[in-house]
Order: sequence, then structure tokens, then C-alpha cells
Amino acid sequence: MTVSYRQPGVVLTDRRFTVPLDHDHPEGDTIELYAREVVASGKAHQDLPWLLYLQGGPGFGADRSVGRPGWLGRALKEFRVLLLDQRGTGHSTPANRQTLPLRGGPAEQADYLTRFRADSIVRDCEAIRPLVTGGAPWTVLGQSFGGFCATSYLSLAPEGLATAVITGGLPALDAHADDVYRAAFPRVERKVAAHYARYPQDAERARRIADHLLTHDVVLPNGYRLTVEAFQSLGILLGTGDGTHRLHHLLEDAFVRTPQGFTLSDAFQEQAQGMLSYARHPLYALVHEAIYGQNGRPTAWSAERVRAEFPQFDAAKALAGDEPLLFTGESIHPWMFDCDPALRPLRDTADLLAARTDWTPLYDAARLAANSVPVVAAVYHDDMYVDTAHSLRTARAIRGLRTWITDEFEHDGVRTGGTRVLDRLLAMARDEA
Repeated sequence: MTVSYRQPGVVLTDRRFTVPLDHDHPEGDTIELYAREVVASGKAHQDLPWLLYLQGGPGFGADRSVGRPGWLGRALKEFRVLLLDQRGTGHSTPANRQTLPLRGGPAEQADYLTRFRADSIVRDCEAIRPLVTGGAPWTVLGQSFGGFCATSYLSLAPEGLATAVITGGLPALDAHADDVYRAAFPRVERKVAAHYARYPQDAERARRIADHLLTHDVVLPNGYRLTVEAFQSLGILLGTGDGTHRLHHLLEDAFVRTPQGFTLSDAFQEQAQGMLSYARHPLYALVHEAIYGQNGRPTAWSAERVRAEFPQFDAAKALAGDEPLLFTGESIHPWMFDCDPALRPLRDTADLLAARTDWTPLYDAARLAANSVPVVAAVYHDDMYVDTAHSLRTARAIRGLRTWITDEFEHDGVRTGGTRVLDRLLAMARDEA
């Protein structure tokens, strides 16, 4: 049964679907998918084309917006929009420390989670598309990891797509996770340098916090163990449009004077734990490296291994000299499963996923080279999360794909640029059709 309700300017309908856990074995276990249909109030009864929105991540449910902000408002001018919670996220049969034990022990959990990558998400979309559109192809808007899924869609089921719009999410087609992170750490270093150039006072603040963490055992109110490496991982903020400012505001509130001397303030700890915890999106940590798994090679905690090739990120060495403390970016490390109470019970599961070698291919280079679906992509000039050079190589490998390369936005340009970004890309897609 569907339920419809209203917000300012829109009519929303909750929709639920049952799909196979493993699409190769439809007679087996099933999971539930949740999606929110959104249509402009004045067009609720019109026969409109569909736009499927695939959220970034992996591991994040679709946007929970109110009304018709930013890109959604632009899309609603001509589309009926489906905001899909990809499998394991949001209201779609969640996968987390509370639910995964239903599958069994770590080995069974790891086997289960191998089916939570882009290929399975695409097959979910194809399973529900006839129920949503009556069989008509739809436009897909893929943000970040959603763009990875859109690229898989073009490889696996292009007949389901009228148009593909990708924002900050053109993946490398054949790169191993090691290649991804070797390209990532230098980009992160540039972002940190740009942050300190904007906020030079933060260099000393960051060093002071890191020194405190190297000499004190700090446990945040939610049970998260705040190590210096965990503190450095807050640099993930620097890839978003307002991230440098958010990091600055966090650092300026770090210390408070007490009868026992200076210590990390409650305000800092409260903010830090909200930024560091994976309680709301544990799949991000569990399958983040697995989204690069292909060609029979394990990911083997790639980011942790590759980080050792960049000694400038070692906090103790930086503090021993006069080098600035470097933050890190979008990377998952084994110690996160020791620090974060939302991840601790899943450490063995994560280790098993890191050791797997049986990952199935995610992209079909030959099919992409023969692509006939109109495809447009926003590529951000110095995207911290997705390597620009990798994206442009992929753009050249997909027949007919048109790129818009811009330095006006960071990785979340579809959020911060909203109407302008989507308006431009849709106009490009119409020219291409």
C-alpha cells in the first residue's frame, strides 16, 4: 500500500518494493527497497517522465529534504522524481551492527554484503522500473557513488535509461583501489594546504589538538575513541563546498580551561563525534573499498597500506618537526572499526571483505564504447573525492558522453549549485539526444 502526503509545493508518496537479495537466484532470500516519489503539487495528476535519483555514498539513504530545494526544484519542473534508498540504506532493509547478525557470523555477513555494490543496485532499479514507469525508460541522476551506479547502469542495462546525468561520479573503469588512493592522497594534501592558506590560525590549532591526542586517551561521549588518526580523518570535510569553514569552526572551539588545566571542550567533542560516527551509514565503512573490487584482486585495506607511502601524513613525525599536521580525506581504515562503537562488532566482517578476491566486474568497456544513451557529466576540476584524471579517461571511453569541467563547485556541486548545475546538464543532454 502506498501513502501520499504533502509538503510545501510537493506531493510525496512512500513506495516499497520487494526484490531478490541475489538477482541471479530470484527464488532465494528477498530484501525490501524504499523510495520516495516526489512531484510538484500542480503536476500531481500529469503524466510526467521519471527521474531516478541515486545518492552518493556508498551507504547513504536518499536526501530527506523539505519542499523543493535546489536541484530537486529544478527537476520537478519537468519530471516526477524517485528518491531511492539504495539497498541496505535508509528504510531499505538496513545493514548495520544491529541487523547483520540476523545473517549469521562474520563469514555469512561478508557474503551478504558482497551483494551491496553498484551492480546489484542497478538490477534493483531494473526490477522496480516496470512497477514505477510502466516499463518506460527513465532519466537517472547519479551523484558521486550514484554516478558510479549510473556508469554500471550504462554497462548492464542501458535499455532502461532515457538519459544519464552524472555529477562528480565518473569512476575509473579498471583501476584497483590502490590506484584510487595513490591519486587521492596528493589531492587531499592540496586541499589541506588551501585550508591553512585560508585559515592560517588553524595550523597551530590542529597541531595542538593532535599533540593532546598523542598524549591523552580521549573517549567521546558516544564511546568513540578519538585517536590522532581519527582526528585527521575530519579532513573529509574539505571536499565539500562549505567544508573548510565547518572544519575551521570546529577547530576554534577545541579547548576549554578547567581546574585541571586545558582539555577538549564538550562542544568540540559533541561536534566531532557527530562527524566521525558511522552509526547512520555503516555500509559506507564496510563496502567503501569494495566498490573498487574487480579483476580477482583483494582490496586488502588499500587506503591504510597506501597511506604508508605518504609519510607526510604521519602526525607524530609532523609534530616532531615544524611541518603542518595533514588531515586525511575519503578513506576507510581498519582502526576505524576499533574506534567507532557502531563499527566494532563488524571488524571481522570488514576484514573478510578486504580479503575477498571474487569480485564481479562492475563495468563493460565494450558496451560503454558502443553506448547510445545520451550521457552528460559534471567533472569538478580538483574534486577531492573522485580523481579528475580518472573521470576524464572514463569520459573518453563512453561513446557520446559530454563533460562539463568546472572549478566553480566542489564535489557536492549538485547540492550547492543546485538549479544551475542541473539546468546546465539537462540542457546538454537535450542537445545530445
